Amino acid sequence: MTFPTDSDGASARRSNVPAPVTVGDQWIIGWREWVSLPSLGIRHIKAKIDTGARSSSLHAFNIETFETNGVEMVRFDVHPHQRSDAKTIVCEAPIHDIRSVRSSSGEASKRIFILTEVHWLETTWQVELTLANRYKMGFRMLLGREAVRGRMLVEPGQSYFGGRPPKKKKKH
Repeated sequence: MTFPTDSDGASARRSNVPAPVTVGDQWIIGWREWVSLPSLGIRHIKAKIDTGARSSSLHAFNIETFETNGVEMVRFDVHPHQRSDAKTIVCEAPIHDIRSVRSSSGEASKRIFILTEVHWLETTWQVELTLANRYKMGFRMLLGREAVRGRMLVEPGQSYFGGRPPKKKKKH
C-alpha cells in the first residue's frame, strides 16, 4: 500500500513502525494492518490478522441478494472505520458461495462468501470474505489463515508493517 508523503517529502509512515521485510517470498505482517479492498471501493480498512480463524470476514450490513444477467449478486453496506458509522460504502459483488460458518462463540450460521482483492504494500491477492455484521467486534475486518497462508508470516508483537493511512487534518 503506498501512502502519500509529507510536505517535506518524508513518508507518512510513522517512525516507530517497523520497515516491511520479506523472508524468502513471504512478507512479514503484523497482527493488525491497514489494507485496501479496491474492487469494493474501500481505500483503507484496519484488519486483524487472525490465524485462529480459517476464513476472512468483513463487516457488512443491509445485505441483500439479487440477480443480474443470470449472476447471483449481493449488495451490502460497510462502515470501514472502527467505532464509527460516519462513513458508509455501498458495495456489490458476485456471490461466490453460501456456507455454514461457526463463529468464535461456537454458533453456526449460513453466510454469504464473496471473492475480492486485498491490497497491502506492493501486493494484491484474491481472498474469500464472509459478510457478517461485526458492528460490536473490535475490527471491521478479519484476515484469516487461508488469506495469508503461503504469502505472509505473522509477527504477533508488531503492527502496521505496511504503515498507516495519513490522518486527515482538522479544519479550524
